[in-house]
Amino acid sequence: MDLQKIMAELEAKNPGQPEFLQAAEEVLESIKDFVDENPKYSEEKVVERILEPERVIMFRVPWTDDSGDVHVNRGYRVEFNSAIGPYKGGLRFHPSVTLGGLKFLGFEQIFKNSLTTLPMGGGKGGSDFDPKGKSDREIMRFCQSFMSELFRHIGPNTDVPAGDIGVGGREIGFLFGMYKKLRNEYTGVLTGKGRNWGGSLIRPEATGFGSVYFAEEMLKEKGETLKGKTISISGFGNVSWGVAMKASELGGKVLTISGPDGYVYDPDGIGSQEKLDYMLELRASNNDVVAPYAERFPNAKFFPGKKPWEVKVDMAYPSAIQNELNGEDAKLLIENGCQYVVETSNMGCTADAIEAFHKAKIAFGPGKAANAGGVAVSGLEMSQNSMRYNWTREEVDAKLHQIMKDIHDACKMHGEEGDYINYVKGANIAGFIKVADAMIDQGVV
Repeated sequence: MDLQKIMAELEAKNPGQPEFLQAAEEVLESIKDFVDENPKYSEEKVVERILEPERVIMFRVPWTDDSGDVHVNRGYRVEFNSAIGPYKGGLRFHPSVTLGGLKFLGFEQIFKNSLTTLPMGGGKGGSDFDPKGKSDREIMRFCQSFMSELFRHIGPNTDVPAGDIGVGGREIGFLFGMYKKLRNEYTGVLTGKGRNWGGSLIRPEATGFGSVYFAEEMLKEKGETLKGKTISISGFGNVSWGVAMKASELGGKVLTISGPDGYVYDPDGIGSQEKLDYMLELRASNNDVVAPYAERFPNAKFFPGKKPWEVKVDMAYPSAIQNELNGEDAKLLIENGCQYVVETSNMGCTADAIEAFHKAKIAFGPGKAANAGGVAVSGLEMSQNSMRYNWTREEVDAKLHQIMKDIHDACKMHGEEGDYINYVKGANIAGFIKVADAMIDQGVV
């Protein structure tokens, strides 16, 4: 595989899309030796085909605010690869949303979904709409306008979106209601639905829970457990909340959460029910700040404009947004003795940060493996919808736990390098094999 040639062509075709190019280069570097050892993939141009989305949909989303003023946003759906199942991936409503960013997320989703072993292809979508400061009615009108175009392109056997940043239970409800009205059918077309109308138990906690289950397996490789480990987390939404809840339950001590305004350090730990409930209150306020936590719990301290990676911990869980942990942050963590980094956001670490962790032999779990718990439970929600049946909380949690263990084992199998496990390489190869083989089986389409 001529990596330089492929990347040069990709850059020429996708100008101004740095996140997508970064994600593609990481995957290609990891799988190069494997592809070279198995010439069928080069002969069938699988790599070149997998880098090109099967379909990209872009549309305008007009809506009116509570004052009657008209606004126009841009909507997207990137249907990247359906070789192993319907497109599956979240919808993100955030001002930073661009086509390049969604292509990066959709590309990552291909391999993440493959790793779950569930029959789901890769996709992603969203809008540059900012839900912050909007009323429920404004958000409803926006969601209805967004779905009035998207409904043509999705379905339970075609494309099954989920929530992501800016799209929670409220937004999924509005989107589902409009889809149902337009299509006159009640199907499992969206995941993350309300528990009383088709949703799955454990779904809000799933990404965080899954990340901790993956970390448990990483710890076992060194004969350790979470008990007594100090932990830093970024973010403070559902994902961070799930990490804090499960890590605390298993004996870890979570010391930080963060937001765009800075981070909070709580020496008493963020694991009590009162503190976990307050995290949800903070997120539900829609103000996107964490400073009030330090006012509510006086032993905690707020550090404005800073990131939590300067705190001395055993484990770090970047859980907010892409490229939030850079090379300088990685250096700080390494100097402070951090031994495990579990990427719980999508591509939460920059390439130089990952390189630093590998060089220092820090156990690093990449997002496409460590944070696959969310989409795994979305897949389980799809199964329950198809059966018109609901599993118990314990059943869903047990299935999630097993899926994350299996993902870890697949990463280990393809990522062992002497006494070190390169989880990035292992995840990319394991995810690639299933999709690539399916593409070959299905012909040049």
